[in-house]
Amino acid sequence: METTTLRQRVLTASITKIILGILVCFIVFILSQQVAAKILDLTPLDRNFRNLVKGIVSSIAVIYTCISFYKVIEKRAIAELNTKHLAKNVLLGVLVGTVLQSLTILVISLFGGFKILSVNPFSNMIIPFTVAFTVAIFEEILMRGIIFRITEEKLGSYIALFISALIFGLVHLANPNSTLISGLSVVVAGFLFGVAYIYTRNLWFPIAIHFAWNFMQSGVFGAVTSGNEKTSSLLTTELSGNQLITGGAFGPEGSIQAIIFCLIATILLFLISRKNLIKPYWKN
Repeated sequence: METTTLRQRVLTASITKIILGILVCFIVFILSQQVAAKILDLTPLDRNFRNLVKGIVSSIAVIYTCISFYKVIEKRAIAELNTKHLAKNVLLGVLVGTVLQSLTILVISLFGGFKILSVNPFSNMIIPFTVAFTVAIFEEILMRGIIFRITEEKLGSYIALFISALIFGLVHLANPNSTLISGLSVVVAGFLFGVAYIYTRNLWFPIAIHFAWNFMQSGVFGAVTSGNEKTSSLLTTELSGNQLITGGAFGPEGSIQAIIFCLIATILLFLISRKNLIKPYWKN
């Protein structure tokens, strides 16, 4: 009897739920990509569409893994991935992410550092589109759906926001060409995504913001995203000027104005989300 009770306590402990959830989702994500890639290599589809299908398969796999895992562990319906208001959350998120990234590029353009070299076929956006939605789904499930949500249950919204945003920033410091400024920018983005989740209590809103931010940056404006290599894009562009404005080799998201715009959006969302804040367990 005591052994069963101890096992239940361990399995339901917050840190255990976080670690196991991340491990299970990560393993399923990697395995589903590898299996899908091997199967798709046998088809006549070109590389772009193979990558698109692989991204869809791995994203669906990690979504259903998260839902199934926490439904069993926490014995509840997984409301944070509910699709009841999917269209509304996705459209609003895409709008927010698109506006924020467009404003960031606009500042670079006003300083004379954004030059369009060519306009390419729409098919050039397939790869960045695939990368953007796959990364957004995977990272938001791990960072907001697991780390933030479970931490918030015990420590409250404020501490959970700080912890999850800090982890989000630290993880991205490992990216190529990262700087302290780019790290700060990603931390602020982490706060934005966290507050977006608090506002709707649904992951599709921060997923959509995250997707639109990355897709507009790399797929439309042809810039580097998070220090990674450039992909094909709708626009072939050239960015030049002060790295504080352009973000340098890390990309526009590592710029001063990106920090400012994301911080403003975070504050505005926070102000209308205050009724949804959760107190730490010792204040309940």
